[in-house]
Amino acid sequence: MTVTRILDRFRLTGTRLNTTQRTSALGLAAVTGAATLALGFAPGGEQGDTRAEARPAAASAALPAETAAQADELSAEQGGLRARASTAYQQAQTDAVEAAQKAEAAQKAEAEKEAEAQAETRAQVQAERAAEAGTGQAASRSHERDAAAATEYPDNLDGWIREALAIMEREGIPGTYEGIHRNIMRESSGNPRAINTWDINARNGVPSKGLLQVIQPTFDAYHVEGTEYDLYDPVANIVAACNYAADRYGSMDNVDSAY
Repeated sequence: MTVTRILDRFRLTGTRLNTTQRTSALGLAAVTGAATLALGFAPGGEQGDTRAEARPAAASAALPAETAAQADELSAEQGGLRARASTAYQQAQTDAVEAAQKAEAAQKAEAEKEAEAQAETRAQVQAERAAEAGTGQAASRSHERDAAAATEYPDNLDGWIREALAIMEREGIPGTYEGIHRNIMRESSGNPRAINTWDINARNGVPSKGLLQVIQPTFDAYHVEGTEYDLYDPVANIVAACNYAADRYGSMDNVDSAY
């Protein structure tokens, strides 16, 4: 108890202190202070309690340091997670680009394969059509030959010319009845066995023969399939001669002299 507190108690009670009482109060206060001070420094006293109370404060001071370390560790883990997430994202993008490129390449290869298949199909169809057309044309020519053969022509100059014209029409060889008849009359007078024994061809050993006076080499070169392979045959002679005239002059109709 301090001097001030002792004096305050006397004032509250209305007691006036004389000199002796004041001196006693001061002495009491001194003794009390000394005792308090001694207790403060004594082992296990109040000062010891103060130190004991300070220990939790030191622990409290150490707590923020541990929390900071944990925060640093957490921040490092988060940084590692972000780095791994970034790497995974970049890898996913790379994988997506590669997958898209592979899909595009596969689609392109499939389109090329389909185009090749379609081209092969078109080529096959065209080949089949060409074969059918060729078969049809061959059949048509055969039919025409059969029809021509089936047609009965008189065995005379008129019949020979008309039969030759039917074959020429089938083979695409130009010529008319009038042009053929005119040249026959000039060359052989209509005699299928006529032979020239005096001109240059005869002197060379290849005399002109038949209705249109054809030499053997010319007949061999311009003979038309479907006719007799005989220079004296009237129809074969006319057709071969007209085939030669078409090649040299455009048509037998354009021939007006020895050819």
